Amino acid sequence: MPPIHEFATWEPLLWLLYTDNAERLAAPGGHVAGHISHGGWSVPVRRRSPPPGRAAQIEDMQEEHDAVGRVHAALTASGIEGVAFVAEISPAGRAVLHLIETGPAVEPGTGGPHPGSILLVEGAVPEPWRRLPDPVDGASPDPGADPAVLERTLRERLPDAIGATEEEIAAAEEQLGVALPAELKALYRVTRARWEDWDGDYDKAEPVYDAVGCELFPLDRLYIADASSRPCSWQFAAMEAVVTPPDARVQGVVGSPGWIVFGDNGGGDRLAVDLTPGPRGHTGQIILLSHEENIGAELLAASLTDLVLNGENEGDGDRRPPEQPAVAYVNIHGVSSVRAAADPALEVLSIGVWEGEPVSLAPVVGLPRLRTLSAYPGTLADPLEITELTGLEYLELGPEDWRVLLDADAVPRGLLAAGIEVHSDRHPLPVVDLANELLARWDRPPMTRTVLEGDL
Repeated sequence: MPPIHEFATWEPLLWLLYTDNAERLAAPGGHVAGHISHGGWSVPVRRRSPPPGRAAQIEDMQEEHDAVGRVHAALTASGIEGVAFVAEISPAGRAVLHLIETGPAVEPGTGGPHPGSILLVEGAVPEPWRRLPDPVDGASPDPGADPAVLERTLRERLPDAIGATEEEIAAAEEQLGVALPAELKALYRVTRARWEDWDGDYDKAEPVYDAVGCELFPLDRLYIADASSRPCSWQFAAMEAVVTPPDARVQGVVGSPGWIVFGDNGGGDRLAVDLTPGPRGHTGQIILLSHEENIGAELLAASLTDLVLNGENEGDGDRRPPEQPAVAYVNIHGVSSVRAAADPALEVLSIGVWEGEPVSLAPVVGLPRLRTLSAYPGTLADPLEITELTGLEYLELGPEDWRVLLDADAVPRGLLAAGIEVHSDRHPLPVVDLANELLARWDRPPMTRTVLEGDL
């Protein structure tokens, strides 16, 4: 038996859950639930407050830390990334523990026991992750781009730097499968940015950062920032849309075969040479890919020469338009109605918390690009209207609305992925059963549930 499926592994944590949630567990249907993975955990136990004037320390939650650590060790030994759990414990201490493993067809939830997006078609990705940049006729380098000036300037700033050989540059091009632009070659001819060249000394690396304007990657760490380099869970990725206004300098795509990443700003954001610019951009411009964004990029400089000579262009980055018809959030603080959201360009419709009567989907029936619908529980007047939305690839509904579609055998067959919107206090086991019912319709691997029992 894998260690994660042994009752003894969980006993210390179950005891904490039992003592901290006695009233909740004793109620009819009482249970507690959580999730533990190598990346973190969410368990319903009370955190002891530290003494006034002192920040929280590990010792303030030592029992929880030790109990979760026991589960972490079992996850490692069992070769499992994470597991959700539901515990039912009687007042006498009889514990029934349900362990839930998502399997290959369900993404992990966002820190809780409920499943994340349900992958109905293996390997499918949302539409923005399938989009390539549009060709831009007449795109050309910025007039100020000058590899010779760039190289001369860098040699003056870095007189002792070790440059890459032509063989090393050629090897990098072969690895990438693309020719490096002339400015990037000029940069690496001056400094190859290898850590061993600086003897592992940050002080020796600092002049390169100052001279170039970023933490420069060595040649063998260059990569293409295509869409696959920015993975994102379906529940978030399906809510994005590729929008590139006519005056944009940078295309609003997730990634591009023409984005060559060469550095980092020190905060996890990547710098890239852009060979597929927007309608008003320049070939070879420098863009920033934010680690906090799933899509698009920001313009930093018109060229690598511009970046080195003048630094970042403050305030010159592209920003998404404040309103775009491709994505509509209908809720008490957003778009006022489904009718107001209806537009031929609409791709993503999210219906959130709503104070009025449940809404009809009739205004968006027949829209040619609508591919995502997310509806908060109780907001739809008739869930069966979803059958009229023939282009959906992602659908997120509450359990009751899914039940209507399943009972009527009306779940859209064109879906690539699905989500179940639940409140955090809802019992996870019926939600797991619902997810497995959806998976079965597509003949996909189910989530698994293991039951452990014992006395505390």
